[in-house]
Amino acid sequence: MHIGEIITADCANGTGIRVSVFVSGCTNHCKGCFQPQTWDFEYGQPYTPEIEDFILEELSKSYYDGITILGGEPFEPSNQRVIVKLLRRVKKELPERDIWMFTGFTYDKDLIPGGCRYIGCTDEILDMADILVDGRFILEQRNIMLKFRGSENQRIIDMKQTRKTGKVVLSPLNE
Repeated sequence: MHIGEIITADCANGTGIRVSVFVSGCTNHCKGCFQPQTWDFEYGQPYTPEIEDFILEELSKSYYDGITILGGEPFEPSNQRVIVKLLRRVKKELPERDIWMFTGFTYDKDLIPGGCRYIGCTDEILDMADILVDGRFILEQRNIMLKFRGSENQRIIDMKQTRKTGKVVLSPLNE
């Protein structure tokens, strides 16, 4: 996996103050994407143990609310295999931090058993996430008034309630 960018003290990609990790690689290629350079799986720098340590060290500072993983596309299979290890560390070392994830795939279609981006660790990642913003960016549905998403088809999903009930539960942040 490659990292396109790490933004510290970010307040644009989730609630509160966050460490936002932009992974590289995306096969969606949404028209009007705000970061088409991240479609390239080799964009940025290779993910290393040193980068992971930096993320955890930064996230341990008292003013952070959580981490956001976005891209690129976190749910590309090659990215999931690395992200799951990072999130395990976050949950173990900083369990009070919340986890937001953004995906161009659809939770209840693509990230379920039999879905096009479901692999062995997908459920573990989804179980660790607090919020999942899902759905492709659709330029024709672009709305700059929406919180934390770019087009009207995208959803902010409360993953704890969704996983508990077995049906998609939208976060109040959708309003």
